Amino acid sequence: MKTNKIYLTALSLIGIASCSLISGCTKEFLKPDPLSFYEPEATFSTKSGLDATAYLSDRHLRAYWSHLSTRDISVPISTEYMLSDVAVSGKTDDGNIFADVSTRLTPYDGMFNNDVNMIGYFWDETYAGIKYANTITSFIDRVPGLSEREKQEYLGRAYFHRAFRYLALCFQYGDVPLVTKIITVPKQNYKTTKREAILEMITADMEKSVAWVPEQSQMAYVGMINKAACRQLLIKCYLATGQWDKAIDQANVLINQSGYSLMTNNFGTFDNPNPTTWPVTRNVIWDLHRPANKAIAANREALLVMPNREGSDAAIRYKSMRNWGPMWNQAALKSPSGKVLLSVAKTDSRYRAEYDINSAVGRGLGMIRPTHFAQFGLWKVNGVDDATDLRHSSTVGNWAKMEMLKYNDPTDTYYGQNLRLYNGNTLLCTDTIRSWFNWPQYKIYIDDPVFLATPTSNRNDGGAADWYCYRLAETYLLRAEAYFYKGEIGLATQDVNTVRRRAQCSQLYTSVNIGDIVNERARELYLEEWRHMELSRISLSLALSNKPDEWGNTYQVANLSTNSYWYQRIQHYNDYYNKNKVSVRNRSYSIAAHNIYWPIPDKAIAANLTGRLRQNPGYDGHNAAVEMWTNWQDAVADEDKTN
Repeated sequence: MKTNKIYLTALSLIGIASCSLISGCTKEFLKPDPLSFYEPEATFSTKSGLDATAYLSDRHLRAYWSHLSTRDISVPISTEYMLSDVAVSGKTDDGNIFADVSTRLTPYDGMFNNDVNMIGYFWDETYAGIKYANTITSFIDRVPGLSEREKQEYLGRAYFHRAFRYLALCFQYGDVPLVTKIITVPKQNYKTTKREAILEMITADMEKSVAWVPEQSQMAYVGMINKAACRQLLIKCYLATGQWDKAIDQANVLINQSGYSLMTNNFGTFDNPNPTTWPVTRNVIWDLHRPANKAIAANREALLVMPNREGSDAAIRYKSMRNWGPMWNQAALKSPSGKVLLSVAKTDSRYRAEYDINSAVGRGLGMIRPTHFAQFGLWKVNGVDDATDLRHSSTVGNWAKMEMLKYNDPTDTYYGQNLRLYNGNTLLCTDTIRSWFNWPQYKIYIDDPVFLATPTSNRNDGGAADWYCYRLAETYLLRAEAYFYKGEIGLATQDVNTVRRRAQCSQLYTSVNIGDIVNERARELYLEEWRHMELSRISLSLALSNKPDEWGNTYQVANLSTNSYWYQRIQHYNDYYNKNKVSVRNRSYSIAAHNIYWPIPDKAIAANLTGRLRQNPGYDGHNAAVEMWTNWQDAVADEDKTN
């Protein structure tokens, strides 16, 4: 890699003057616009304006994981997980907990942007991201002095951002309005465009991006959209359109010809922040997910990193431990003698370093809660719990179990003993949803600079950190998918086993099915992939292939709203939704087949005054007779028509 400079520092090169060119330098530009008012506040005429918009697009991408604001709890990516096979909402102190999805997810009151879920965020901010990309594509010809190569690079990166977001919309919402330009007058007569048409368009765009966008080694900053990221997104587009051979070809280039490789040995900085309380035996999985190692030149697995460095002007704290760790510090969890676990500051007389749970794992709130399957069943391969899998290893400190924590009140007769869920037949935790579950410590632990710098603090949330958007490990699993759809099971098995060997697994597959591939995604890509969206995408690909799932089911493209692979995985693997009928706050966890696609927000339908958007099946207002564009060219041609 030519340079290790991190893209966040590029803001200083853009210059303050460029802020006058776009509203992206104001808080107002970060606010979502109604669908009918996609128009800029100023005309772009300089290269610095393009740079500022490209920077904003790149920064906006990471907000799905971190959120643009300084929200204390709830981040968008959590919603993707609570509507999947591996997690559910865990906010048991909220009477509006998003548990009964089948009845609560509506076009009206189901589109929340708060501590319950952030479904509405995905609609608003995804279209905002599309607007940023369209700003570049709409105004680039007005910028003088650009060479053809420069113009293509800007366009290629803009196409990536637009395609990334449309791919998400197509599998979160299904058929959606297609917006490809910045309009000059308000448009309120949009029609829905069929998903297949949008997928066709973004696939063609991404083919251009792969041709036009440079490799990371040719770029000045880590974090800019590069050729590898474009190629990874193109692979997903090919899988979504049933082009298995093309997906394999692109994956072959990325794996074999682009200079990337899986990290198989320790590398970078060994960060072992709490060796007294939480000792870690150095291993490649731990190193791979240390924030300090994600964007360094030695990391040959990172295809696209989203820089988020502490101390930069654009840093956003993830609060990863607060969102994704268990809420052990509440009265619902007690020792056999009735004492609660202490979250004490280092200045407290009760503080003992060896029992400092707060420093070791953070003071979690359990905003999402992994399913039993995600904690246990997922890790069985060939019917065996793979004890050597580094991603699930408590021995090396990567995987955390509640029983590894110790009672830390000096007045407790059980002081220094490991936690237990039962004392004989007595349940010691009255909120097992939020306060008792195991988790991947190596993924969610991030140093909290405020906590570290404040001896009187008893709250360790997690700080700003670089995060992966794409890694080569996913490329292997995407290629495995394509091989599976083609019926080349041996090659698919090899790719899955390659990922497993890196994790030092003792159990390897002799033959994989689609369930094995999707399970490996869950093991490898937790809190990196958009779990619901990817399961929705795989549901379409599986239907296109006509291959059976692990239970022998085949699916029809036209009927995915009534039966899909996404829904069957939840039925089989999620022990909350529609299975054990777990209830909290008088709400039963439930989810329906049509929830694979989220409802089109009523506000978007209402704002489209002279046109009609089609609502998804299963939701109030659905009408299959509402006309849609069936090819993207017609939808684009109609964008200039305001009546």
